[in-house]
Parts: sequence; C-alpha cells; structure tokens
Amino acid sequence: MPDPCPQRIFDRRDIRRFRNRSRNDFARYDFLVQNSAQSLSDRLCDIRRQFDTAAIDGPCPFTHPSIRRSYHIGENAPCDIVADNEVLPFAGHSLNLFASILTLHTANDLPGALVQIRRSLTPDGLFLAALFGGETLFELRDAMTRAELATRGGVSPRVFPFADKQQMGSLLQRAGFALPVVDSDLITVTYRDLRALMHDLRGMGQSNAIAARDRRNPGKALFTEAERIYRKAHADEDGRLRATFEIIYLIGWAPHESQQKPLRPGSATARLADALGTNEHNVPTRRRPTQHS
Repeated sequence: MPDPCPQRIFDRRDIRRFRNRSRNDFARYDFLVQNSAQSLSDRLCDIRRQFDTAAIDGPCPFTHPSIRRSYHIGENAPCDIVADNEVLPFAGHSLNLFASILTLHTANDLPGALVQIRRSLTPDGLFLAALFGGETLFELRDAMTRAELATRGGVSPRVFPFADKQQMGSLLQRAGFALPVVDSDLITVTYRDLRALMHDLRGMGQSNAIAARDRRNPGKALFTEAERIYRKAHADEDGRLRATFEIIYLIGWAPHESQQKPLRPGSATARLADALGTNEHNVPTRRRPTQHS
C-alpha cells in the first residue's frame, strides 16, 4: 500500500512493523507511555465531563480500564486504538474526545493530522496529546552524528526530527483548535551503555523509521565510536549514560460559541492602574537605531 502522504519523512511500513514487533513484550518498556497518560490525566483533573464517544491513539495496547477512568470515558463508549494517524477512520463531528499518546511525532503530515483530529470532534470536543519534543535524545543525536562523521565521512538521519513547543502551539492554532495549551516535561533516564538504550528504544517500538536513513549495516566501528563520544560528553559521574526525553503535552478544543474568547483590542472598560491601585505615568518612546551591514 502506498503511503497516503506525499511528504514522506517516515516509512509507515517500518513504523507498523516496529510497533507490531514490540507488541508482545511492550509492558516491559511502556514507562514513558504510562507516565504520559498519567500526566495528561493530571492536566484534566479540573474538567468535570463524561466523554461518551472517545478514541485513543496509542503506540500499542495498554491498560484500557485505567485510561477510561482517567479520561472520564463512559463504560459503553467506543475506545479505539487508531492504527494509522495519517488517515483517521472517523466521521466528522463524531467524537467528543480524542487522545493521542506518543504517536503523533511519527506523522508525515502533522498539520494535516491535527486538522483531521479537529474535524472528527464535535463542537466543544476535547483533544489532548503527548508527543516527543525537540530535546528528546539530543545526547544520542550528538554522539551518532559525530561518530558517523569520524568513521564514515558523512551523516545519515538516525534520530527522529522532533517538533518543539513553539511549533506545536502554532500548529494547534493553524489547525483551528480553540483555547490551546502547550507545555512539556523533561525526563532523564540513565543506561549502563549504548546497547541498553537501543534495546529500550526497540522495545518501545521507536526504532529508526526515517525513510531517508542509510539502511546498510552501520558496522561495529560506528557504535564503538558513538559509545566513546556519548560516554565522554553525556555520562554521569558513575559512568551511566544520560538519555533525555522531552514530552510535549497538548490540549485544544473544537470551537464552540460557549467558549471564552479574547476581548477585542481597545474594548477594556477598566484601567489596569486602577485595579492595582497605582498611578499611571506616560513613558516617552525611544526610536531603536537601525543597524546596517
């Protein structure tokens, strides 16, 4: 089957293959998924709403009852695991909750995926997501890049290109979500060596699926040099290697007339100085000098 998105950053067949490969043993490596699901639940603690039509997009089956309780999903609500976020199998305005947990970072057309999600929500429906952000595995990216330059004289993409918080905020607005909220957590995990880190990534189903990667066997020399660089630049005092995972959290709502809207500029009926009990002073403006090259 051809990829549905012409902008082919990731090989969708490899993504499905890697996730299927990790399926049977996934519970041993799901700590980031479980942490992200709990963090999204914590962000929803003040929302008192039952979701009757909900879908959860996750990397592999995980504990559905706990997810249902966390997100106030009704016992009779459909709770589908989305097989491929490139083309969502939901009719317009058919869901009042869409949750995505550590999968959106592999969408070839992330803006398009967000638009599809927003269109699948009923008015005032809720979208929430956790995805890997730009700081994720920066230590591994640094070590592999420098090692490949040293041993092979060139660089092949070996760590996913992750979006940052500012980009995700802009994409939420561009997709038409109301009241967007974006924040992130940094999680640092330590490993005894590079092999152990790679083993965990494989168990998570997060092996390298970049379409343009060099598919030849990289050889022992590359990883030996990468281990040396990693240990020198990104190791703790006890010699364990640090691996950073940035988890970006997104919350957005399908627009509805009942939602709060920002006031029109100049429409305020009270002065900030009065509210603060201070005097207002006019400050003369200074013209910034123009720099010429």
